[in-house]
Amino acid sequence: MPNSNLPAQRLTRHVALPLLLLLVLAADLLLFGQEPGLNRFLTCLLVAASLLLLAPSRTRTSAARFAPVAILSLLPMIEAPTLSSLIVASLGLVLLALAAGGLLPKNPTAIPATLARFVLKIPPRSFHGAGRLMQTRALPATARGIGTELRFWIMPLILGAVFVGLFASANPLIEHALEAIDLGAILSLIDLQRLAFWLMTAGLVWILFRPKLSRRFCRRSANQDIALVPPSVISEPVLFRALILFNLLFAIQTMLDMAYLWGGMELPEGMSHAEYAHRGAYPLVITALLAALFVLVAIPRGQGGAHTRLIRALVYVWIAQNILLCLSAILRLDLYVAAYSLTGMRVAAGLWMLLVAAGLALILLRILFDKSNAWLCAMNAACLIVMLYGVAVTNIEGIIASYNVEHSRDLDGGGAWLDIEYLASLGPAALPALDTYLARASFRQLPDFRLVTMYNIRRDLSFEVKMRSEDWRSWTWRAHRLEKHLAGPVALD
Repeated sequence: MPNSNLPAQRLTRHVALPLLLLLVLAADLLLFGQEPGLNRFLTCLLVAASLLLLAPSRTRTSAARFAPVAILSLLPMIEAPTLSSLIVASLGLVLLALAAGGLLPKNPTAIPATLARFVLKIPPRSFHGAGRLMQTRALPATARGIGTELRFWIMPLILGAVFVGLFASANPLIEHALEAIDLGAILSLIDLQRLAFWLMTAGLVWILFRPKLSRRFCRRSANQDIALVPPSVISEPVLFRALILFNLLFAIQTMLDMAYLWGGMELPEGMSHAEYAHRGAYPLVITALLAALFVLVAIPRGQGGAHTRLIRALVYVWIAQNILLCLSAILRLDLYVAAYSLTGMRVAAGLWMLLVAAGLALILLRILFDKSNAWLCAMNAACLIVMLYGVAVTNIEGIIASYNVEHSRDLDGGGAWLDIEYLASLGPAALPALDTYLARASFRQLPDFRLVTMYNIRRDLSFEVKMRSEDWRSWTWRAHRLEKHLAGPVALD
């Protein structure tokens, strides 16, 4: 019986190339030479719609189910065109492309591995595709016909150029006519940057249109877990003694933190709580990561026995201590920020600590419910995506500026003196916090040079906002709110 889907597949194959050209044209109109903004969202939305249109009938239902996920991943671009919003949007489009191509696994825990195989396939596929374009047989029929016709013109054009040169040397009129031709003006019509943009856009979109996966490094059955190391690397007697020692060492650190950080005991002379907090914040997170890796190696899936149950109990206690260690690291960071100021790196460190704590809790759940390492990787990836999405829709720079202004010693906030240079480096997002500072500074006896500096910074940042492109393609929701703030009665002249 003939395959009834063949006509639809042929139609999809013929539609793909014209659709690719239309998307390149749309990207040129929306993105090229424009500041990033709403144009990124619209371009990605067109790509998502094209993926749904090109999905074959056998995968169209699966692709349609992933369409809301893809659209949800694009929404942060409306807020602001940040790196995190670009990563989230790219992830949504890749998932939609894999669903449309029938490459998305049915088991959700296998999605991270599938995404890794897709990414690993991109570099060799790009080189292979460039090589194929050099071969006539790899081109479509229309392109092959054009290429053949161009080859037939090579010899006539070369000999024609020779004859023109000879005629120019023999005839001054032809020579003057050739000298009047401005080759620079002709070459200026060819925009190399725009051509490179077209090629890059076409390559990225075509990879989504025709997704492929790299080969698996190893074959395993559906019930077989990902083995980090051979089970016999650490024997049970060694593991038992190691866990007892580690629990005792961690208990000492935990008790010290509970006494000095949580309990507020007085530290030795010459050491402040801020110094105690700063020295331990990052090493404790590394300690927790090493502990998590050790637990994954130490507790294989599906083992039983009385000795193993005792080991599991020790592991539960150790994981609980590690989670408390992460919470102590977060408290250390909070104390340090309160004593000094908030920065982008410290925000990133706090988010990283939360991720580590969540990862430890997931390891505990993995052991309790006897889940696989693939499940653990998938859940950690989900936590990372949720965090990236939250960062993408949050004005981190504005929060940092507001916190530093509110807690600065300039406004009797109890913290350090406001770092004016760092505040200016946050960009226009710091303008609302600057206005708060200037509005309240009139009630404080601050040095005149600080007020003058703050007014100059506000003027420069306001000018930066006004110089931003007013083209609708560069519009963002965050910039719109900032413009409304500057136009409102709170703004200072």
